[in-house]
Amino acid sequence: MRRPDQQTTTRPTTDPAPGTGTGTDADADAEAMVGAPPDGAGEQDHRPAGPAAEGHPAGDLTTEAVLAPYLRGQAADFLRSLRLHHEHSAPAESGGHDAAAATRALRRAARRISGSLHTFRAALDPHWADQLRSELAWLSGVLAREHAYAGRLTRLVEALHQLSGPALPAARGARAAGEAAASDAQGRAALGVGAARAGALLERRLTLARTRSHSAALQALGSSRFHAVADAVALLASDVPLAPGTTGRTAEALLEPAERAEQRLLAAVAALPPADSEPYNEAQDAAWHQARLLLRLHRYAHEVVLGAAAPSLASCGHALDLHRDAVEAAAAAAAAARTPRIAPATAYALGVLHADQRHEVEAARAVFRETWPYATALTAP
Repeated sequence: MRRPDQQTTTRPTTDPAPGTGTGTDADADAEAMVGAPPDGAGEQDHRPAGPAAEGHPAGDLTTEAVLAPYLRGQAADFLRSLRLHHEHSAPAESGGHDAAAATRALRRAARRISGSLHTFRAALDPHWADQLRSELAWLSGVLAREHAYAGRLTRLVEALHQLSGPALPAARGARAAGEAAASDAQGRAALGVGAARAGALLERRLTLARTRSHSAALQALGSSRFHAVADAVALLASDVPLAPGTTGRTAEALLEPAERAEQRLLAAVAALPPADSEPYNEAQDAAWHQARLLLRLHRYAHEVVLGAAAPSLASCGHALDLHRDAVEAAAAAAAAARTPRIAPATAYALGVLHADQRHEVEAARAVFRETWPYATALTAP
């Protein structure tokens, strides 16, 4: 349910005011949002996208006038990013940062094409849309893993340094001052002993996973499967296969799928666990991940229909990216703590790190509730 003063985010007015529909220039892709991502491995891109960033009048919302140019534009971005990736990944190149930026841009375009094919499937050739969408999802997932492992390692090592500093975080709950001081002193001593070993263990595990992901990405980019995907996107840049009978259809052909995507998002947000739920209950994470995916689909539909990203969704989208990163970091700490025959001090440090990341999960959920722009209930009854 929206606030009374907030209209639907995907249905344009018949006579938009100047400037309506413009987004921000802040590009935070869920990858560029975590550590550097907002990937996003994490990922949020809130810059205007599509052929008409100034917004589309309602009468011009047809598949030929809006959806086809949007998909062609994203396909061109995909091919441009692929060319940059090849250039910066050449042996003579030393700029790893440029290659990483090209990879993020490649994933960003792939996600937007895939999301639009999902939302507006009825307006497109369904067999073609399903096949290309699944292949783009495969490619985006392969390219995301290396960045995700690198960001996770950075996040966990920095958290360990903070936790093993001169003082631990303030004790939670009511304690006598003397008991708290003694407990914290013991905790600092135990954590200081195990933090270095815990950091080394995490670095070995995540660096190995990152190296394997890098090899898998290189193998994927050289495979016949990837070349088939690139060829399909190259064809998309010049020709969008529309469904039979779609030519000349009215605005409802795009507005209805976009509003269904919005309603799925609102329903998922309304079903999220209440604010007083236990942050260590990992069974609740899936509902938040689903809300993040639906928010992404809604953002892409907003870009197609209105020609720009929705600025009001930037903060809550970033919060869900941080939530995902904290969940995965906590899982990595827990997995490392299950390593056979590790020292008790190392296991203790990893346990403290896991608890810290789960509290980061709760903090991200609180930020989402504060920044969610609609009146959907987000608090405990």
